[in-house]
Amino acid sequence: MGYRVRTPEGELGYPTLLDVEKAYTQGLVAPDDEVLEDGHSTWRKASSIPALARARPPSTGLMGRAQKAGVVAALVLGAAALRLILSDSWSRRGAGIVLALAMSSVLMWLTVSAARRPAPRKD
Repeated sequence: MGYRVRTPEGELGYPTLLDVEKAYTQGLVAPDDEVLEDGHSTWRKASSIPALARARPPSTGLMGRAQKAGVVAALVLGAAALRLILSDSWSRRGAGIVLALAMSSVLMWLTVSAARRPAPRKD
Protein backbone atom coordinates (compact mmCIF):
# COMPACT_ATOMS: atom_id res chain seq x y z
CA MET A 1 0.00 0.00 0.00
CA GLY A 2 1.44 3.40 -0.96
CA TYR A 3 1.79 6.62 0.97
CA ARG A 4 1.89 10.25 -0.08
CA VAL A 5 3.71 12.87 1.96
CA ARG A 6 2.77 16.53 1.65
CA THR A 7 5.50 19.01 2.55
CA PRO A 8 5.63 22.78 2.07
CA GLU A 9 7.67 22.11 -1.11
CA GLY A 10 5.15 19.67 -2.61
CA GLU A 11 4.12 16.00 -2.49
CA LEU A 12 6.19 12.84 -2.65
CA GLY A 13 5.06 9.23 -3.04
CA TYR A 14 6.48 6.29 -1.09
CA PRO A 15 5.65 2.62 -1.74
CA THR A 16 5.67 1.49 1.93
CA LEU A 17 5.52 2.91 5.43
CA LEU A 18 9.08 1.66 5.97
CA ASP A 19 10.22 3.96 3.16
CA VAL A 20 8.41 6.88 4.80
CA GLU A 21 10.08 5.97 8.09
CA LYS A 22 13.52 5.95 6.46
CA ALA A 23 12.84 9.37 4.95
CA TYR A 24 11.66 10.57 8.36
CA THR A 25 14.84 9.44 10.13
CA GLN A 26 16.95 11.07 7.41
CA GLY A 27 15.14 14.38 7.84
CA LEU A 28 13.38 14.31 4.45
CA VAL A 29 9.98 14.08 6.16
CA ALA A 30 9.40 16.47 9.07
CA PRO A 31 7.09 15.77 12.04
CA ASP A 32 4.71 18.50 10.82
CA ASP A 33 4.46 17.10 7.26
CA GLU A 34 1.20 15.40 6.36
CA VAL A 35 0.91 11.73 5.34
CA LEU A 36 -1.91 10.11 3.38
CA GLU A 37 -2.24 6.34 3.03
CA ASP A 38 -3.62 5.12 -0.30
CA GLY A 39 -7.31 4.35 0.02
CA HIS A 40 -7.84 6.85 2.85
CA SER A 41 -9.04 10.44 2.63
CA THR A 42 -7.60 11.92 5.84
CA TRP A 43 -4.18 13.54 5.93
CA ARG A 44 -2.34 12.93 9.22
CA LYS A 45 0.67 14.66 10.73
CA ALA A 46 3.76 12.45 10.47
CA SER A 47 4.32 12.73 14.22
CA SER A 48 0.85 11.23 14.90
CA ILE A 49 1.66 7.96 13.10
CA PRO A 50 3.00 5.49 15.72
CA ALA A 51 5.72 3.98 13.50
CA LEU A 52 7.07 7.44 12.70
CA ALA A 53 6.68 8.74 16.26
CA ARG A 54 8.95 5.89 17.46
CA ALA A 55 11.54 6.58 14.74
CA ARG A 56 14.51 8.66 15.72
CA PRO A 57 14.96 11.86 13.72
CA PRO A 58 18.52 12.86 12.76
CA SER A 59 20.74 14.15 15.54
CA THR A 60 21.07 17.91 15.41
CA GLY A 61 21.63 18.52 19.10
CA LEU A 62 24.54 17.65 21.31
CA MET A 63 25.86 14.80 19.14
CA GLY A 64 26.02 17.01 16.05
CA ARG A 65 27.98 19.64 17.98
CA ALA A 66 30.25 16.97 19.47
CA GLN A 67 31.15 15.69 16.00
CA LYS A 68 31.96 19.21 14.79
CA ALA A 69 34.12 19.76 17.87
CA GLY A 70 35.82 16.40 17.21
CA VAL A 71 36.70 17.42 13.65
CA VAL A 72 38.16 20.72 14.85
CA ALA A 73 40.10 18.93 17.61
CA ALA A 74 41.50 16.42 15.10
CA LEU A 75 42.64 19.24 12.80
CA VAL A 76 44.32 21.13 15.65
CA LEU A 77 45.98 17.99 17.01
CA GLY A 78 47.17 16.98 13.55
CA ALA A 79 48.66 20.39 12.79
CA ALA A 80 50.40 20.55 16.17
CA ALA A 81 51.68 16.98 15.81
CA LEU A 82 53.08 17.67 12.36
CA ARG A 83 54.81 20.83 13.53
CA LEU A 84 56.39 19.03 16.51
CA ILE A 85 57.44 15.96 14.50
CA LEU A 86 59.22 18.15 11.94
CA SER A 87 61.22 19.99 14.64
CA ASP A 88 64.89 19.36 15.42
CA SER A 89 64.43 18.33 19.06
CA TRP A 90 63.91 14.64 19.88
CA SER A 91 61.74 15.49 22.88
CA ARG A 92 59.47 17.62 20.68
CA ARG A 93 59.25 14.79 18.16
CA GLY A 94 58.13 12.46 20.97
CA ALA A 95 55.45 14.96 21.98
CA GLY A 96 54.37 15.15 18.33
CA ILE A 97 53.99 11.39 18.19
CA VAL A 98 51.85 11.48 21.34
CA LEU A 99 49.66 14.19 19.76
CA ALA A 100 49.39 12.12 16.57
CA LEU A 101 48.16 9.15 18.64
CA ALA A 102 45.61 11.41 20.35
CA MET A 103 44.46 12.62 16.93
CA SER A 104 44.04 9.04 15.75
CA SER A 105 41.86 8.31 18.80
CA VAL A 106 39.64 11.31 18.00
CA LEU A 107 39.37 10.22 14.36
CA MET A 108 38.45 6.68 15.41
CA TRP A 109 35.69 8.03 17.67
CA LEU A 110 34.38 10.19 14.81
CA THR A 111 34.38 7.24 12.42
CA VAL A 112 32.56 4.93 14.83
CA SER A 113 29.95 7.54 15.77
CA ALA A 114 29.31 8.41 12.11
CA ALA A 115 28.92 4.74 11.15
CA ARG A 116 26.23 4.04 13.76
CA ARG A 117 22.81 3.66 12.21
CA PRO A 118 19.53 2.73 13.84
CA ALA A 119 18.69 -0.92 13.22
CA PRO A 120 15.97 -1.36 10.58
CA ARG A 121 12.68 -2.50 12.06
CA LYS A 122 10.42 -5.04 10.47
CA ASP A 123 6.86 -3.64 10.52
